[in-house]
Formats: sequence, C-alpha cells, structure tokens
Amino acid sequence: MYPATFAASAPDRPAVVMAGSGEVVTYRQLDERSNRAAHLFRDLGLRPGDVVAICMENNARYHEVYWGTRRSGLYVVPLNPALTPAEAGYVLADSGARVLVMSQATAGLAAGLTPDAAPGVATRLMIGPDLPGWDSYADAVASRPVTPIDDECEGDLLQYSSGTTGRPKGIKREFRSQPISLASDPTIAFLRAIGFEEGDVYLSPAPLYHTAPIVWSSAIHRVGGTSVVMERFDAEQALGAIERHRVTHSLMVPTMFVRMLKLPAERRERWDVSSLRTVVHAAAPCPVEIKRAMIDWWGPILSEFYSSSELIGATFITTPEWLAHPGSVGRPMLGVPHVVGADGAELPTGGTGQIWFEGGRPFTYLHDETKTSEAFDARGWATVGDIGHLDEDGYLYLTDRTAFTIISGGVNIYPQEAENLLVEHPAVLDAAVFGVPHPEMGEQVQAVVQPVDWSRAGDDLEAELIEYCRSRLAGYKCPRSIDFARELPRSETGKLHKRALQQEYRSRS
Repeated sequence: MYPATFAASAPDRPAVVMAGSGEVVTYRQLDERSNRAAHLFRDLGLRPGDVVAICMENNARYHEVYWGTRRSGLYVVPLNPALTPAEAGYVLADSGARVLVMSQATAGLAAGLTPDAAPGVATRLMIGPDLPGWDSYADAVASRPVTPIDDECEGDLLQYSSGTTGRPKGIKREFRSQPISLASDPTIAFLRAIGFEEGDVYLSPAPLYHTAPIVWSSAIHRVGGTSVVMERFDAEQALGAIERHRVTHSLMVPTMFVRMLKLPAERRERWDVSSLRTVVHAAAPCPVEIKRAMIDWWGPILSEFYSSSELIGATFITTPEWLAHPGSVGRPMLGVPHVVGADGAELPTGGTGQIWFEGGRPFTYLHDETKTSEAFDARGWATVGDIGHLDEDGYLYLTDRTAFTIISGGVNIYPQEAENLLVEHPAVLDAAVFGVPHPEMGEQVQAVVQPVDWSRAGDDLEAELIEYCRSRLAGYKCPRSIDFARELPRSETGKLHKRALQQEYRSRS
C-alpha cells in the first residue's frame, strides 16, 4: 500500500494539506506527480541504490519528490536549508548524491552550491524561478508519464545525524531490491500502535528535512490518511490547525508542548482539540511535569516512543503505562535493550549505564568504519551513546547522553535532570545545562535559560532559579550560575545543539 493504492480507491482524498496556505495535493495528484519524478530520475540515468538529495522548506511539492525517489529504489538525503554551502557540500559529496532538488525559498543556498562546491551532483533542479546553472524541475517533469516506471521498487532514506555531538554522520542501510510494501516501513508499526486508520488526519508540525517528520508524514500515505503539514511550527497556529482540520493524530516534540502550555490561558483554551485521539512525542526527553500538564489538558491520549535515526531499537509507551511508570520511555517495540556498565558488563535492574540494543536494524556510518565499529560491541549490540536504566517491569528510562555527562570532582552529573526541572518553572521557556571548566573540580554546572519574559532576565531571576533547583535536586547537580539568552540553539525538531554552547563557554575560559 502506498499513494498509488489510494489514487485508485480514493483519488480525490487529500494526501497533503499545507496548514498555512491551505494548498491541497490529492492522492491522484501525489501519485501522478511522483510517477513523473520517478521517470525523470530514470531518464537521468539513476538506478536503484543511487542517491537524490532534497533541500527545501516545507511545501506542497516535498512529498512528490520524496515519493518519486522511494518508488524508484533510490536513497534520498533530506538536507536542512539552514546549512551553509560548505556544510551542504560536505553532505552531498559524502552521500554521493547525483541529483539535487531545491526550491525558491532555498535559492540563496542554491546559489552557493556551485559545481566546485558540489562536484558530484550532475543534475541541479529548481522548483520555482529560473536560477543560473539550475534546470527547471517543472519543465523537467512536465512531459514524463504519470504511470509507474517499469522497475518500481522500494527506496530508502540516507539520513545524516543532526551533528549535535560532532560532524554529521551518514546512516545507511544495505539496499535490497524489494517491492514497495507496508513491511518495508518500520513506522507502520507505530501507526498501528496508535490506532491510525485510513481516512484519519495527521498533523506534521516539524520540518520535513528531519527524519521523523518525513518518515511519519509519508507513512501516512501508505495507509490512506491525510498529512496536514505546517510550513513552520507556531504554538497557537498548531492548535488552530487541529481544530480546523479535525486532526486525529500528531507527532510532536516536548518543546512544542512547552510553548503551547505557556501560551496565555485565554489563547490556549479557545481552540477545540477534541478531535485528537493520539499525540505521540519523541526526539528529546519530556520533563515529567510538562507531560502531566499535557495529559491534564488533552486527556490520556499521549504516547511516546524512543528510537534513533540508526534504528538500533525502539520503545513505546501509552499514557496509562506512563502514569504507572512516570518518566519512562516505554518497553521495547524493536530490539532488546541492555544497560551496560563502564566495564562492558550488563548491569542489574535499576543500574544506570549506557543503553545498548540487541536485534535492531543493521546499519553503517557511511565512509566511517571506525565510528561504525564503535557503535557495536562483540555481542552485536549497538548504541548511540544514551544513558539510562531499566525497571523491574522492563520499562526503559533515559538519564542523558554520554557526551553531555558532567564530571565534577570525580562525580558524574547528568544535566538533563536540571534542564527538565528548569523548564518546569513558569518563568522559563527553554534551558540548557552543561559542564564548563573549573580549576579544582574539573567541571562545574552551568545553565543558559531562555526566559518567557525577557524583561525578567537578570540577577534576581538567576537567584530564584538556582534556589528553585536546590530545593528539588541535590546541590551538586544544580547550576552554579545561570546566563540568559533570547533563544537557545535548538533544532525545529526539539534537539538541543548543546555542543555549540559548550564550545562557546570553553573558549571563554
């Protein structure tokens, strides 16, 4: 099942709706347009296993290009339009992309991607006005057939990690020529777990160039639903889209919850969200009290999954389970989790250590055998560096990432605890906690906070927040000082780019 299935059975059903503009792409249109794209890729000489890159903002044509690659057996690399030409050029060269599709909104970046900057890209296609050195995508697909290519087969994502702990790494799974099917898409298991059915409506609030947003919104097309795509997340506009389109399901990140909860009550409560049946959250830890507040507001409809772009494993938890195991990210859906100590031995129940998964999907870090080998142990278990523990019922809890552990006076401090606590304070919109050099202790705990009201930034709020932390956490876990920022370096999918803050503070010292 995929767009062609529903182009036949429900051709006029919306496959994609842009939340802001209201532009609609029906299943017939998505099927025909993605077929044209698939024919174009074949005519350009691309064969199964080759690579196409997409660098666009959220727009109504994103899914046709994406599905054009998926149904022609190609790897697709979604690129963040915020990258510099050098950063984008690195990913294009590293991935081996032969075709690049961009849009008018990314024309500034496109102008910098000269043949010298991305020498391996043989064909550059632009959706929108003419740009010197670029071919018109509209002209290129106009004469292609709207019927499927003869050798249609399942493609795959070639994702690049967000680079929060270093240079982006290409995550590649072995290409296997196989028919397009539900079984080839692991997201279908999540959709079944949350009761998504044909005709349901999914809100996609995050940028499609990130892994979860594109795989979830396109998986909706495998089961006959409608993806309502926000051009850019805004807390109140998201609530408006839920009411207007009678959204039944969504995938969000905790920062979106925080922003909605901190809207003034009269603006937050004016919207009807009763159509929602399940909202899933992932990508970053959700503070316990933030999740409780969302459950109080929306009811017991929140589910959560934990996974990674590498797909080494995955867990899932519903609201009733979470209320019985607050703070947990669930029990395994893919693979078997193990918690391992520094000596490589598996820890007993309740012990905190590095999380490894057995039985996940195989992958490699492209062109980096060392990083690939470091991700696996002698038992074949894999890790992405997260820290946590398992309880006696097999529920997994996350503590932090290995890369962000603060070592102060020989004691390990996991900054996520203080971050979660700070975000629960009514004056805080966002927070980052990390280690900075200290001459005696090695490191000390530093926080940077984005206040709800910038006029409150200053010594009084700093003292209030430090006392707030000390009243709820052991003193050694709390920040010794707090700085204020108008915005933190967080991706639109909620991942905090903490390394940038660490580097800034280390350079100061």
